[in-house]
Amino acid sequence: MKRFFTAAAFFAALVAAWHWAYIARIWSPVLVPSPESVLRYLWEIARDGSLWSCTVVTMKRLLAGYFIGLLAGVPLGFLTARVQALRDTLGVMALGLQGLPSVCWVPLALLWFGQTEAAMLFVVVMGTLWSVILATETGVRNVNPIYIRAASTMGSNGVHAWVHVMLPASLPFILSGMKQGWAFAWRSLMAAEIYVTIMTGFGLGHLLHYGRELNAMEQVVAIMLIIVLIGLLADKILFSPCERFLHRRWGTEK
Repeated sequence: MKRFFTAAAFFAALVAAWHWAYIARIWSPVLVPSPESVLRYLWEIARDGSLWSCTVVTMKRLLAGYFIGLLAGVPLGFLTARVQALRDTLGVMALGLQGLPSVCWVPLALLWFGQTEAAMLFVVVMGTLWSVILATETGVRNVNPIYIRAASTMGSNGVHAWVHVMLPASLPFILSGMKQGWAFAWRSLMAAEIYVTIMTGFGLGHLLHYGRELNAMEQVVAIMLIIVLIGLLADKILFSPCERFLHRRWGTEK
């Protein structure tokens, strides 16, 4: 409870400072909207249903690309860690492409797929895949050799050793890659929705883009707050419980 009140006081102070800066005209009201205008915009789009519909569209795109990236990245990371030839080729490529900004994939996606959902899916997958490969490779390569030798003496080898020894031992690294992949997936999707205009569904990135085009800064700030809130909820609901479970499982909980 103390942590909750501390966090509440901190964010209340931030909003108060924001309101004071708006009243004092430190920045132009056109560039920095008031908290009241942002809340008013959020209430309007929540009431007419556009907030929920755009959020659902964005989350569908995000989850589809993210899970495809996971399903491809984890096995490729295992193979990269165990096969030297793949480590020297795919591993090096993953290391280089991980640092490529997500927006760089958008022109390529538009040329290949046009203004379609496939273009957005491609950008999200590319934003997720490489960090998952690298995290899984690091996790497998850092598995204590004693575990592998002990499993081998008890008759565990091949796929059985991968599933029952190396995968559980590398889970903390894989989870770290999943969190990083989630963050990259968000950035990739926002870049895709801003630049790929399709009529199959408007997402949060489209609202962000139109707010910029109309100089409606209350819309831009409001959508940014929604994206931050979704990210916090994903961490608290999904990733943090998994991290706590792993810490308890391996006896590293403080």
